[in-house]
Amino acid sequence: MKLYELGLYEKALPGELGMEQKLIIAGDCGFDFLQISIDETDEKIARLNMSKAELNYLNNLMSVTGVPIRSMCLSAHRKYPLGSENTAVRQKSLDIMQKALDLSAALGIRQIQLAGYDVYYEKGNEHTQRLFLENLAKSAEMAAKAGIILAFETMETPFMDTTAKAVYYVKRINSCYLQVYPDIGNLNNAALLYGHDVWEDLKTAAGHISELHLKETEPGKYRNMMYGEGCVDFSKAIDTAWDMGVRRYVTEFWYLGNPNWKDDIKKAHAYFTPLLTEKGILNEAK
Repeated sequence: MKLYELGLYEKALPGELGMEQKLIIAGDCGFDFLQISIDETDEKIARLNMSKAELNYLNNLMSVTGVPIRSMCLSAHRKYPLGSENTAVRQKSLDIMQKALDLSAALGIRQIQLAGYDVYYEKGNEHTQRLFLENLAKSAEMAAKAGIILAFETMETPFMDTTAKAVYYVKRINSCYLQVYPDIGNLNNAALLYGHDVWEDLKTAAGHISELHLKETEPGKYRNMMYGEGCVDFSKAIDTAWDMGVRRYVTEFWYLGNPNWKDDIKKAHAYFTPLLTEKGILNEAK
């Protein structure tokens, strides 16, 4: 029996594919689950208002294909941030949070990855940080009621680009329903920028990491790279995370119009499977 699960980020697949096709392809390429995207586009935000019939259809698809949706990347808060100084925007952010939790409960999603921003398109300050903390506390209460984990993705901006910064807010809220979902690529770039050790930074979240995003980066570039093209030491990343008890991983990369996009998905699975399998074998041998 495998000791880990490896998920595929939905945006690695062409957007025009239906969800049935996405689930089938994820399974055919060897992935254990799909991470669904609720980004800031109207199309993705509309998913939060699925009808009962649409939810039943999607649940049936997961049952038939054998590939579940088990985590959500909720980046809609970039457009509607928890820390906005606009009251209507903050209310919209909380409405999105509640609907995301409701959708997760209906689909069996275990955790929601939060973008670690107080604000994104606005200029942050002490007031936006205070508002962010207030609404984060409300969000954690919503999550506790739903029984679903919220977890911070470490981002590319100074507000939350290290696990230490994410852990600060986790400890301020002090809820088992708020954890950390590190993006190892973003952490790598932050370590190069600040001059600290990325693995020691990752360890500051020991006991609070619910899942790990596996993303390739290089200095100054945070997106749209394939594995092996950047400078992230994925073997060390998995070693460090595994030894802290992390058993769920998601490959984060994007479909960029490559006609051989399915080969990219297969390559991503093939890239990480030996690393994770080796850790599982070593773990069983102890």
